[in-house]
Amino acid sequence: MDVSWWAAVAGDRAGRSPGLPAGVGLRSAVEALLLASSEPLRSCAAAALFSVEEDAVTGTLRSLAEEYRRDRRGFQIVEVAGGFRLVTLPELASVVLAMRPELAPSRLSGAARETLAAVAYRREATRAEVERVRGVNCEKLLAVLLEHGLIEERGRRDVPGRPIVYATTLRFLEHFGLASLDDLPPLPPSVNDTPGVGED
Repeated sequence: MDVSWWAAVAGDRAGRSPGLPAGVGLRSAVEALLLASSEPLRSCAAAALFSVEEDAVTGTLRSLAEEYRRDRRGFQIVEVAGGFRLVTLPELASVVLAMRPELAPSRLSGAARETLAAVAYRREATRAEVERVRGVNCEKLLAVLLEHGLIEERGRRDVPGRPIVYATTLRFLEHFGLASLDDLPPLPPSVNDTPGVGED
């Protein structure tokens, strides 16, 4: 193993791109990054790291994804949160959780999911805007969503009182398997007519 190359992957303080190590192809290098990455792997970041075209990385990732599907592997590559992740197949969740029960996702209450949807479909919202949609106090629910890392504070609205603006996070996209907020399912007409829902 080229130790100097892996050190560079972990973070070259000089800011240099290590490129591909001798004798290692792009396909193998991309797989290694998928396994090592704790966040979705972005094609542009891998391309800069390997000094190759972004399209080459994206094509390699999609080719690997097709290979895994064809060979019926126990894992798959999914496009989520603007990048690519290597994840186990959903139908194998019970097998994985039998060995690693701590990996079970925390369940959100119906009220918390409704509050999260109010933020997601507006793209960003203040507490008052969320409460206008739901018709109830949402202070504790917003705190729960913040604790789960599904929303974050995104500055303050330039209005009297300067209320905090909330928006969804990359973790939200990962949790629900979305590449971006554009992939949210359309709202039913009855919900879409609710004041404040889906407004920018």
